[in-house]
Amino acid sequence: MARMMFREAISQALREEMYRDERVFIMGEEVGRWGGTYAVTRGFLDEFGEKRVRDTPIAEGVIVGAAAGAAIAGLRPVAEIMTINFAFLAMDQIVNHVAKLHYMFNGQITCPIVIRTVGGGGRQLGASHSQSPDVVFAHFPGLKVVAPGTPADAKGLLKAAIRDDDPILFIEHATLYQVRGEVPDDEDYLVPIGVSDVKREGRDVTIVSYSKMLQVSLEAAERLAQEGIEAEVIDLRTLRPLDTRPIIESVQKTNRVVVVEEGWRTYGVGAEIASRVMELAFDHLDAPVRRVAQAEVPLPYNRRLEQMALPQVDDVIRAMKDVLYL
Repeated sequence: MARMMFREAISQALREEMYRDERVFIMGEEVGRWGGTYAVTRGFLDEFGEKRVRDTPIAEGVIVGAAAGAAIAGLRPVAEIMTINFAFLAMDQIVNHVAKLHYMFNGQITCPIVIRTVGGGGRQLGASHSQSPDVVFAHFPGLKVVAPGTPADAKGLLKAAIRDDDPILFIEHATLYQVRGEVPDDEDYLVPIGVSDVKREGRDVTIVSYSKMLQVSLEAAERLAQEGIEAEVIDLRTLRPLDTRPIIESVQKTNRVVVVEEGWRTYGVGAEIASRVMELAFDHLDAPVRRVAQAEVPLPYNRRLEQMALPQVDDVIRAMKDVLYL
């Protein structure tokens, strides 16, 4: 095990997979000479050459479309979209083609493309560059959506995504790149896609979260533990396919659940989780499912206003106490 930043874990996963499989290559805006917007691919151009580290024009539809063609032809592209907000410019390619090719051609075509992109707020990038529209992409069958919340999961899930034959949207939160954690140094370390994980054991209330909000939820759980309240924290890790088994098993034990997401509450991930809990574990609930999410406004640029709009530790604590009737 080695302790490293989230960004370093992503970089290590890419490097290991590029050495393991010569079909893997990287493409995107500024991934080569500039080493990526968040320095994830720094040094890759010198290490692997222009054939496998390709700078592209600022044209997201072209990036995903070209990557899809390469994947169909037998390569395994990792296409970087600088921010998930720009993925809307490639929406047709992502959800109308990449996600559907395998099904529409009756399994005769695979499209093993990984689309790496950055989501989330908290860096004062303004309303059009700070969104968390993860649920929009998770809506479409045929596209797997992965959103890790720890460095170890970031490495293991990215390696698994690159080896997967299905198209995958891999979402990295903008404020997680500096987060540190223990990461296995095994070159074959994989984290299975579509498997939720219990990050903290507890008995009193279940918290369901993912990505940056996992860190927020864990901090809230630790603070409440000082008051004798033990929360169980479940990390979704993957939004599609969605693994609800650990959630239902936890609710059967704690009888209370709080869902924490950074996206907007209306039609969000939390709504889907709440619905499944009601369908599969209604008789075990001692309180209504509570959701914590971003304020329903375009995210402000002003730092104080931005932080007010984003879910905070105190918001999660208040929600947990509400379902415990404290």
